[in-house]
Amino acid sequence: MNSNEIKLEQNRVNAVVKKVNAKIEDTSKEYEKAKQETKNVQTNYSNNTSVNYFEVDDRIETSAELQQQRGLVNRVVENESIINNQLKKLKDLADSPYFGRIDIKDDDEPEIEKLYIGTSSFVDKNQEFLVYDWRAPISSIYYNGTLGKTSYQTPVGNQQTELKKKRQFSIKAGQIKNMFDTNETVGDEMLQNVLGQHNDEKMQNIVSTIQKEQNDIIRDTKSDLLIVQGAAGSGKTSTLLQRIAFLLYHSRDSLDADQIVLFSPNRLFARYISDVLPSLGERNMQQVTFSEFVAHRLEGLNVETIFDKYEISSSDHELKNDVSEIKGSNQFIKAIENYCNKIDGSEIAFNNISLDGEIYFSKEHIESIYDELPKLMQSKDKFLQTKNTLIKELKKIINDSVSKPWVDKAIDNLNSEQYHDLLKDYKISMFQDEIDERNYIAKTIVKNKLQKVYDAIFNGNFFDPYIQYMNFLNSLDEKIIPNKVIKEFSQNLEFHKISLDDVAPLLYLRSILTGDGQNQKIKYLFVDEMQDYSIAQLTYIKHAFPNAKLNLMGDSEQALFKNVETPEQLLQKLNNAFPTNHSRLIKLNRSYRSTYEITNFAKSILPKNNDIEPFNRKGKMPKILIRKNENQAIDSILKEIKSLGNKNKAIITKNMQEAKYLYRHLYNTINVTLMSDKDRSIPEESLIIIPVYLAKGLEFDSVIAWNVSQENYSYSNKLLGTLYTIITRAMHQLTLVSIGKVSNIISSHENKVIIDYKI
Repeated sequence: MNSNEIKLEQNRVNAVVKKVNAKIEDTSKEYEKAKQETKNVQTNYSNNTSVNYFEVDDRIETSAELQQQRGLVNRVVENESIINNQLKKLKDLADSPYFGRIDIKDDDEPEIEKLYIGTSSFVDKNQEFLVYDWRAPISSIYYNGTLGKTSYQTPVGNQQTELKKKRQFSIKAGQIKNMFDTNETVGDEMLQNVLGQHNDEKMQNIVSTIQKEQNDIIRDTKSDLLIVQGAAGSGKTSTLLQRIAFLLYHSRDSLDADQIVLFSPNRLFARYISDVLPSLGERNMQQVTFSEFVAHRLEGLNVETIFDKYEISSSDHELKNDVSEIKGSNQFIKAIENYCNKIDGSEIAFNNISLDGEIYFSKEHIESIYDELPKLMQSKDKFLQTKNTLIKELKKIINDSVSKPWVDKAIDNLNSEQYHDLLKDYKISMFQDEIDERNYIAKTIVKNKLQKVYDAIFNGNFFDPYIQYMNFLNSLDEKIIPNKVIKEFSQNLEFHKISLDDVAPLLYLRSILTGDGQNQKIKYLFVDEMQDYSIAQLTYIKHAFPNAKLNLMGDSEQALFKNVETPEQLLQKLNNAFPTNHSRLIKLNRSYRSTYEITNFAKSILPKNNDIEPFNRKGKMPKILIRKNENQAIDSILKEIKSLGNKNKAIITKNMQEAKYLYRHLYNTINVTLMSDKDRSIPEESLIIIPVYLAKGLEFDSVIAWNVSQENYSYSNKLLGTLYTIITRAMHQLTLVSIGKVSNIISSHENKVIIDYKI
């Protein structure tokens, strides 16, 4: 690139930055005004809420005023937030206004048009686009197009054009650090520069380095079921987040961040990715782990976490693992559906509705209401109709109770303040006479007493899903679900505990029968690390969000403590479970996270038909330290850590038991942090010890894999994914420690590593 061309581009950067800074100055003034307005309104609201009122008229009038004030507070706070977000975007643009340029020529236009692509749009006072948002339809040419004739999708259809030039920039603090022309999506030169950097404690956005296959995923707006199978380090999670940012931009009039749910593997990961969407000017979507999601729907029970399950599985309890596979299968889900469709009222686990020892509605009566409904009516509709009938009957009980002596006695015992409190929603003038007023008071007293009965009906507490699920288990062949497994489920319930394997099937059964637990408002559902979910769990998640388009991201070869499946095997299961009109599979085979040497080593331990393509970023060969005993292994780790410097580094273990053991032997010697599922962030510049299931989705400059011995990782398809996951967390440097003979999962690939043998 000649110096004159660089000078011209730098002049343009300077001109754009100058206009951005002017806009920052204006927006900062707007922001200060908005902050002051918010403060004034909140002060006024606070003063109003402290008004001391007693009379009924005053209550109604003041309540209306406060409602109006509350709405005003919400509006000014929202306005302040919008301006603050604009200010953040502008400050980012001032530092790096854009990263790409495309020169295009339409057939009917005489001039070549130069367009600059950045993280967000920027227009000058004349409404001329100086920077185009990377999500704009025309920006797709930058990611998908090669020089020559190309096209891009617009709201009015496909648009043809000719791409004359594609230029890439690296701009920091308003200065061009690197610039070159390319015919590729993002040239290797830029990728080398970005990928060679050390890892931060949080994930960064990748809009300047999005690849063509990633762009296809990001801009997909048609698929109801989008499945992304990607190699470790292929950018699955980054692409997922850019996809969310794109969807919010593309459907900004009909889609809100609150209508998107992301299932994360753990809270540590959720924190790790928390800055990506805000860096693109978007609010974060709702995030939840599967354990949190189901625990919220089973209040009062201690739900086994996925981490508890991993710890049990790593001990290889064969019966539990076999039963886990059965309960997680599509066949098990189909058995639940068949069971729910066949049972009648006499087989449903109804309860009496009682209060203070008095039965108001017996289970036999509830059963009779249910059975009188049309046989072809769906169970959830029958359940709703049964609720409505019970509520009508409760209203009759309330009306019949108004004239009972205990009510008269309760009215006579009211003091003046209590009496007026019962009238808080009515003006005295609304009553025809004192008898009318007294009847209203009487009815309110009865309603208050029977509120718990109403709540029991409304919340469906007259149905016991746990007994129903146990009845379902007992209906199965003993060869499928052994009696001792059912007994264990029952015993766990007595101690307010439930296995994670039972949660999805039980909630699915409850929802089919009662119609509860479905969120109709969610439009997009994302599941990361999908390979760690059973078909039953994915089926229930989809059922819980029936109107959501489902996006599943994962790597079948990173399955933990279960058999590694090929993408084709996994996809066949998903196709059987989720029949849909518009499904799509996209594979991301190129791995960017690790060096060429680390990726090649990771690839070598997988079945030979894998399609992983290492990115050609050279680095150090991985090495295996083979030691005689644990003391030697720990001493070698200490020496290895000193050579790694202050870079982001982790010791990754198979389970928490190993992590705790290492921590006990290291924390007195070096600065080290033991990570658990309660942690929300990774400490900066500190060595961490972390079990593999908490490291899912994370990456580190340097990784030490603890005890990859034959004893610890005997060849098993269930441990292959675990070891592969550990290896692929490393970006620049990988060390494996083995106590004794190395696992035969990797021993036949020793030409891919350096062996340090002391035994």
